[in-house]
Amino acid sequence: MDFQFTEEQLAVQAAARDFAQSELWAGVIERDEHQKFPAEQVKKMGELGFLGMMVSPEYGGGGMDTVSYVLAMEEISKVDASCSVIMSVNNSLVCWGLEKYGNEEQKQKYLTKLTTGEMIGAFALSEPEAGSDATSQSTTAEDKGDHYLLNGTKNWITNGSSASVYLVIAQTNPELKHRGINVLIVEKDMPGFVVGPKENKLGIRGSDTHSLMFTDVKVPKENRIGEDGFGFKFAMQVLAGGRIGIAAQALGIASGAFELALKYSKERKAFGVEIAKHQAIQFKLADMATNIDAARLLCLQAAQDKDAHRDYAKSGAMAKLFASKVAMDTAVEAVQVHGGYGFVKEFHVERMMRDAKITQIYEGTSEIQKIVISRELLK
Repeated sequence: MDFQFTEEQLAVQAAARDFAQSELWAGVIERDEHQKFPAEQVKKMGELGFLGMMVSPEYGGGGMDTVSYVLAMEEISKVDASCSVIMSVNNSLVCWGLEKYGNEEQKQKYLTKLTTGEMIGAFALSEPEAGSDATSQSTTAEDKGDHYLLNGTKNWITNGSSASVYLVIAQTNPELKHRGINVLIVEKDMPGFVVGPKENKLGIRGSDTHSLMFTDVKVPKENRIGEDGFGFKFAMQVLAGGRIGIAAQALGIASGAFELALKYSKERKAFGVEIAKHQAIQFKLADMATNIDAARLLCLQAAQDKDAHRDYAKSGAMAKLFASKVAMDTAVEAVQVHGGYGFVKEFHVERMMRDAKITQIYEGTSEIQKIVISRELLK
């Protein structure tokens, strides 16, 4: 493993850090408080190339590697996890899936706009009774010859209202089980497609999470990605890559919370000295820093595996499993270091604690990651 970053990777990291500090920091508390979608900030992310980082320049993307993506995700997540999850879904699930498995017509029609932020994408897998279980899809896509008739409900969809393009997983041939599932590109203005109310969430409140309802939505056959029955494999592949993005988000939340705790510990005095000089606080800081460095190495290993075209199912799941725990543990400890001020919104760490929890839930819970890891070990 060689984690000596190239000049290009360091430049991407610096650009993401500058954007986060100059464009995201000032309004992040207000956006969280009012569940305000960061439309202006997302537009700028598109202009700066953060929404299609790994897509080929042929389709308007940055042509960057996964390591650069992880570095950028960490920096943006340090400040605003709501913006980083929008970025993660658009990059890891939508753009990557379209470029990897879409046909040329689909790439020209959708991918070229998704990479620049002209369009925002959403990935619709979860259902009220299925969660992230791609094998148990109640949403149906009935084959009608030249089109599919889409019916069903999806929930917990990030970018649910702000997206223009949705990759929807649906069952076409129930008798074939997971081999009868398809993935369809659905446009927001298709008749019969309704976006439900925004969810009032604990964390990542700036991102818009909605249920989606489909009633006899006519989706052209040319909007199917891959061959008939390819949907399950598509979902598994994009989720594997998505875990790397979420691991990087968790890493960023942990890093941001730690940096605030470290800074505060040098400013706050108790018993006549800065609290950083008390051994109890030093132990907390040491544990936080050690765990963050370990999480970062796991994230970079998964990213490097993906870039080298090695199997990254295990390393991605390990990174997501560990980094999400580190994010939660570090944010809780950051609140503790701040004491009573940690409970006050203007000190940011309470928001980071709320944001951290979702990293243990989406892209599969910790238990799902352990199943993925164990299956890879037992192959």
